[in-house]
Amino acid sequence: MKKSLKQIMGSGLAISLLALNVAGVASAAETTPTTVPAEQPQSKNLIVLIGDGMGPAEVTAARYYSKKFLNKDRLELDGGYYVGKATTYSQAGPYTSESGAVTDSAAAATAFSTGNKTYNNAISVSNGDVAKPYGSIIEAAMKQGKATGLVSTDNITGATPAVWASHVRQRGNQNAIASQYLASGVNVIFGGGKTNFVTKDDKGKRTDKNIIPDYEAKGFKTAFDKAGLDAIPATADHALGLFAMNEIPYVLDRDASTPSLPQMTQKALDILSQNKDGFVLLVEQGRIDHAGHANDLPANVQEMLELDATFKTLVDFAKKDGNTSVVVSADHETGGLSLGINNVYELNVDLFNKEKHSYEYLDAILKAAQTADDVRKIVADNIGFTDLSDEEVALILKGDGSSYGRAGGYNAVVSKRLAVGWTGHGHTAVDVGVWAYGPIASLVKGDIDNTDIAKSGAKVIGADLAAATKELQDKYLYPLFKVTRDNKTLFTAKSLAEALDIQVVWDEATKSVTLSKDNQKLSVLVETGAITENGSESTLVGNVDNGKLYLPLEAFNKLTGKTMTWDSFNERIVKN
Repeated sequence: MKKSLKQIMGSGLAISLLALNVAGVASAAETTPTTVPAEQPQSKNLIVLIGDGMGPAEVTAARYYSKKFLNKDRLELDGGYYVGKATTYSQAGPYTSESGAVTDSAAAATAFSTGNKTYNNAISVSNGDVAKPYGSIIEAAMKQGKATGLVSTDNITGATPAVWASHVRQRGNQNAIASQYLASGVNVIFGGGKTNFVTKDDKGKRTDKNIIPDYEAKGFKTAFDKAGLDAIPATADHALGLFAMNEIPYVLDRDASTPSLPQMTQKALDILSQNKDGFVLLVEQGRIDHAGHANDLPANVQEMLELDATFKTLVDFAKKDGNTSVVVSADHETGGLSLGINNVYELNVDLFNKEKHSYEYLDAILKAAQTADDVRKIVADNIGFTDLSDEEVALILKGDGSSYGRAGGYNAVVSKRLAVGWTGHGHTAVDVGVWAYGPIASLVKGDIDNTDIAKSGAKVIGADLAAATKELQDKYLYPLFKVTRDNKTLFTAKSLAEALDIQVVWDEATKSVTLSKDNQKLSVLVETGAITENGSESTLVGNVDNGKLYLPLEAFNKLTGKTMTWDSFNERIVKN
């Protein structure tokens, strides 16, 4: 049965274009870069160290471990570098009903790399139906002739490193991120995530195509283990190190063939410091977050200690160099860690070092367990608990009810014995710490927002974030889109028209939408999708879906006189 306009648009919507929503909704946030102008630089080099998931409790737990087992009264972070705390909230986005109070890594990292808030999942693009790219400190630094690098224990195409040198609407589009790195100009790329460099096609589907040779053809020295990393000379201009198919294994689970974060970082410093114009380096300890998601405190502590050792590597370099600023923070806290539970004033720090391997290592072993005795042996071998109760065994066999299954049950048992608690398996909205060394320290002290890290970082090296953003926004748009059954890509008419300065008018009498720019005019009958072009019948067809009018890119090319193209792999419009 043919639907009426009222049915297509929804009750009370056929009054005005804005009320109709036939052409999309207004942008949810600003797209103009909120940056500070470039000033006289105070440092030649900038290093940003991020502890993904590193909240106050995670730092405290690592400090307790350091005192108990390493005979150190404090962490390296505690050596007079703490300057304040940062808020982490993001924005409500186009894909979920979340308020943005609890950020994800993509939105948070976009904030501290570009100086702009956005929605969860966004990789350095703005909010709204038609997103625009934001330039990062790394992209701005390249325009100064600086060398740049990304180092992470996570998948190197994960959210935190990705925002510095790529732009996509959805963080999960990691094959596109790997491809964009190649064209980005970044000099050093070290981390996990080899899978996204060996599997892609022009539509983002997984294939056996390998893009690592493409990197090598552009002069990248490649490495896939510790020996390969060691073999890369400091004189290398570009280097790609992929040390795991996915995330680099936890500290507890690595063997000697896998480089540590301090080792990857030192090699990056060796290479980048050869540039006479300086460098910008992002280093991420990404697996604090993963251990927090899983509620594995012993693994979490070891990842925290690796971040602390990496901080020493960075500060030692900065002090010797004399022209480097270092800033440390987190994107968010993960897991809702509490040190102490159940109204018992105790914390069993003496058990923090008993775990031999993380839950990740144990996962398959626990899944294979058949009996209670199997579980008891696995737990005894891994953490030394030989007195599991029947209830504890039952919890492990049943699982904790989350996607972590039996490994989650194991972590719940261990956490209770350590006297630590978790509010869940997700992120929390608590403020995170900020530490700094060098001229940037005075710019990020006190109560700041995570966007201030980007603004202060750009200021301290004299980078122009606004110029980097403008250059990108002149080239690309990242719109919402739909693909029809006959494989045609369509875009929300009103929002894309607004982004292209096209006037949109609703005519209630004819139930049509008219789009016009200069001397070009397209009219769309919303009930049929029929289009007329400057008064003549057009072969183009519109589509109304859930109250929004969609049009093909050809319609916008006719209106603007441009030859914009759709890059389906990166899910963006190339404007010129």
